[in-house]
Amino acid sequence: MNAINLAEAKAALSALVKRAAAGETITILKRGKPVATLAPATRTYEPLDLEELRRFTDSLPPHKPGDIDVVRAMRDDARY
Repeated sequence: MNAINLAEAKAALSALVKRAAAGETITILKRGKPVATLAPATRTYEPLDLEELRRFTDSLPPHKPGDIDVVRAMRDDARY
């Protein structure tokens, strides 16, 4: 575990974030005392069930022929 002063951490935040993303834990000190810890984030997600997604999209009603025109008109009106 590495320790770094707050002023140095401010100046090198991007580099510290890269180090933390690589698995390193960094302690940030203020006046020599630990005040924060920069650690890698834990990613928790479940794999996507493609069959369930396919069943869901197949169950959706088909779009009406004019829907795309409405969406385009809304998009174009928002541009200007």
